[in-house]
Amino acid sequence: MLNNSSKLLFIFTLILSTMISISSTSWLGAWMGLEINLLSFIPLMINTKNLMSTEASLKYFLTQALASSILIFIILIYTIKFNFIYQFPNLLDYESLMICSTLLLKSGAAPFHFWFPSVMGGISWYNNLILMTWQKIAPIMLLSYCMSNNLIVFSSLFSIILGSLGGLNQISLRKIMAFSSINHLGWMIASMLFNESLWIFYFLIYSFLSFNIIFLFNAFQLFYMNQMFLMFNESFILKFIFMISILSLGGLPPFLGFLPKWLIIQSLNSMNYYFLLFSMIIMTMITLFFYLRLTFSAFMLNYPQMSWNYKFNYKNLINYFALSMTFISISGMFLISLIMAPY
Repeated sequence: MLNNSSKLLFIFTLILSTMISISSTSWLGAWMGLEINLLSFIPLMINTKNLMSTEASLKYFLTQALASSILIFIILIYTIKFNFIYQFPNLLDYESLMICSTLLLKSGAAPFHFWFPSVMGGISWYNNLILMTWQKIAPIMLLSYCMSNNLIVFSSLFSIILGSLGGLNQISLRKIMAFSSINHLGWMIASMLFNESLWIFYFLIYSFLSFNIIFLFNAFQLFYMNQMFLMFNESFILKFIFMISILSLGGLPPFLGFLPKWLIIQSLNSMNYYFLLFSMIIMTMITLFFYLRLTFSAFMLNYPQMSWNYKFNYKNLINYFALSMTFISISGMFLISLIMAPY
């Protein structure tokens, strides 16, 4: 991707457009940043060697264009009503509800998640990583400006339920990661009920763990679950790395992925959101179940090896890099807990 000058230009505008949206002081400027972001990401999605990427990019464009058109319509009504004031004053209930709905549609949160798994199923792993992480920054940051508590609680609960149940019957690794992303997005939205810095902390750790796993998937070109059984015959270290990374992304203690969930559990408990908290914990256990399906072969000390299995040619650099990332995942929670202990 990086050896193409046009791709570098679109990556630069992708980063710049997100910065425009999150630093804007008006809804019109935020909308402009979201539009530049959309037009920058679509050329990165299209791959002439992959016919599914064209379909995925068209689905992404139509969905985002629908959300953007509704958003600019609400902004224009709002500005005409208040004598063309574009700043961020307090919104009324129905205005906040409409704007929150369009931003949830842009981020792929439930119940507006219908486009997300199918788009992720048709693009490359690194584009998946961008869609799972960077593309969520601007909509969620704007969502924190127009909090509608009832919608936030409903969307958070719905995202966690659908993200958990939707991944149970999937064999495509990209769609499993898509439903996993919807589940994690539900946790991020719930964390905004407490404060803004908590979802940023969750997002940073989620992005780090997602990069670690997608780096391995892309390095070995794994796209379906049955390929996982062929991957672990080569190296015990590789088996260990992948197992730890998946369990950390699932939020299993004592790995790094559990730390932001722990903080959100404490925050929601202090705010008496008991039903939401109980539902989130139960549904995350279901999510952990299909993560364990991915690592099932890694847990086996010995299992039958297929006679038609082929050798993976991987460099030691991949092993060392992934091993260092996994060490951070293992020790990260312990180190951060020590740092945060005085506070």
